[in-house]
Amino acid sequence: MSTVSSAAALDAFDLAILSILQKDNTTPQRSIGEAVNLSAPAVQRRIKRLEETGVIEANVAVVNPAKVGQPITIFVEVEVISETAELIDATKKEFSTAPEVQQCYYVTGEADFMLVILVPTMADYEALTRRLFFGNNNVKKFRTFVAMDRVKVGLAVPCEV
Repeated sequence: MSTVSSAAALDAFDLAILSILQKDNTTPQRSIGEAVNLSAPAVQRRIKRLEETGVIEANVAVVNPAKVGQPITIFVEVEVISETAELIDATKKEFSTAPEVQQCYYVTGEADFMLVILVPTMADYEALTRRLFFGNNNVKKFRTFVAMDRVKVGLAVPCEV
């Protein structure tokens, strides 16, 4: 989790490195060094520190869901009955362990959770609703929004230099 103090520890070099890595994390450290005016070993040390401190959480491949048989993106608002810490934690755990749930946010407002879900078919989504929502005694109601088009998808965090 980022905090103001950890953000303050990042300097212009760190932010520039992060901007490059978010576009392509396979960029050679020598190329990054040339772009930010640091040596490759200095870039390597900074990347290692960014990983160890949790600024860089993972190095992953971004996969097109439709090309691997998961063409349907669904957004779901979930409202729970009780917001006791124990029930909220149980709900967070249940949503987090479902592989179809790509993102889960505990939010303010009318809904308590916002989910981003990927499924191959609407029949698969119906089965998921039975498991995650109808099978959960703490779910009061849920609303489904099916994406018609992926206009913009990304996880890049703006890093002002």
